[in-house]
Amino acid sequence: MPVRYHPVMHSKLLAAAAIAVCCCGAACGGITDPSQNQTQTFSGVLNHGDPIKFYPFTSSKTGEVSAKFTALAPVSNVLLGVLLAQAGGGGSCAGDLALVNRTDFAQLNVSVFLGQLPGRQYCLGVYESQPLTQAATYTVVVSYP
Repeated sequence: MPVRYHPVMHSKLLAAAAIAVCCCGAACGGITDPSQNQTQTFSGVLNHGDPIKFYPFTSSKTGEVSAKFTALAPVSNVLLGVLLAQAGGGGSCAGDLALVNRTDFAQLNVSVFLGQLPGRQYCLGVYESQPLTQAATYTVVVSYP
């Protein structure tokens, strides 16, 4: 007996699948509105030739991740690099990390979008993207769901 295509049944199946996907997304918390993000502040000093300074954090939901330097001294117009990587085992920021996104042009009081990401452990990295002529003291704020 040949199988026959029934448009009404196909539509009902698609509607049921769509409802199931929406319910699963709602149960998992869905995507977090960036205005509901939490923030974490990190400070440090970066000298010419220093390795990347990493700061671990954990995002519990899916949503947008961004970073912003809120203080740079003694020179406030220096450009620094900022990156986001998946943390290693146990939330470690050491060893080979999976790079998610980076920019070499982060500046004071300008937010840098690092991606829309699922909840997990991450490492925010700060690095010298252009040669520093003196130590740069910074404060960076990461915003995440």
